[in-house]
Amino acid sequence: MSKNICFIDGLEGILKYREVDINQLVELSYDAVSYLLIQGELPGDKELAEYSACLHGEREVNREVLDVIHMCNFNIDSMEALRTIVSFISQFDPDINDSSPEGNMRKATRLIAKIPTIVAAYYRIANGKEPVPPDPSLSHGANFLYMIRGSKPSQLEAEIMEKDFILSAEHELNASTFSSRVTASTLSDLYSAVVSGLCTLKGPLHGGARSEVVNMIEEIAYPENAEKVVLEKLAKKEKIMGFGHRVYKTYDPRGLIFKQLAKQLAEAKGDMHWYEIAEIIENTVVCELVKKKGKPIYPNVDFYSGVVYKYMDIPPQLATSIFAIGRVSGWIAHCFDQYEKKRIIRPRAFMLDEC
Repeated sequence: MSKNICFIDGLEGILKYREVDINQLVELSYDAVSYLLIQGELPGDKELAEYSACLHGEREVNREVLDVIHMCNFNIDSMEALRTIVSFISQFDPDINDSSPEGNMRKATRLIAKIPTIVAAYYRIANGKEPVPPDPSLSHGANFLYMIRGSKPSQLEAEIMEKDFILSAEHELNASTFSSRVTASTLSDLYSAVVSGLCTLKGPLHGGARSEVVNMIEEIAYPENAEKVVLEKLAKKEKIMGFGHRVYKTYDPRGLIFKQLAKQLAEAKGDMHWYEIAEIIENTVVCELVKKKGKPIYPNVDFYSGVVYKYMDIPPQLATSIFAIGRVSGWIAHCFDQYEKKRIIRPRAFMLDEC
């Protein structure tokens, strides 16, 4: 059942995929977590080696895909390009009309493997550079950074990118996952269901907050400006991006992990500048809201992940697409669960009044 894919306790700040705590999951590879979500259990060494070999072997995209990327309007959000290309590549999938569990699994592998290549190729081409072919010897996170930069990342950066994908992989019935499940419930193909998820994730109320966090800390620029800017925004009742969550009433457990990762990066680079700005923003928001409302609002997954992206020189316009790279495994797990049900999702209109 779908509730077994993910468990959240918003009061205690607990997140589990398939009954495995998120703090344990981030010590694994993304391939292992992807396998867990889709297959329902952690892989053994043999299963993981086989699954990773399949993923790494499906990373290449064909020439036609690169031709379509060259025709894109490079002033658009990268999510618009990604949804177009994912829809386009479906026609080249030999299993497009095979809806058997085996056929769907082959499609799933290709989607998980190719989406990072599409995002990286779009970024390179949009900036007047040649795409960098994927390296099958690298992990999911390391390979993505390599395809963006053209050079291999440090071990710490590779590990943090891997953890980023894991932390983004699944989060219960959020808007994009529900959208994917609705499409899958009609027995439409897996590509269509993933495109539905991409279209929903693109919305700024769902997947767009990370880029706004990066823009905010760049706007503040210096630690000594942070408290003043936050107080001014709060006085004007402006939203501070990266704070609060519909589910968590305490610190988002993913946010805590990202805070640790941001500090590790800052220390490794010998530059605490952006981390200090973020800490001042956090402390100011928490203190002010305790004064005004009697309770704090904590950072969510987007806040310190934005700081991580700043330290890794990941451009803000790629933030939501990178979220999608991690989340696709979760969408697929839910789609497979919905395919087994063979029952269409048909909410009643009166339910909208509760949203």
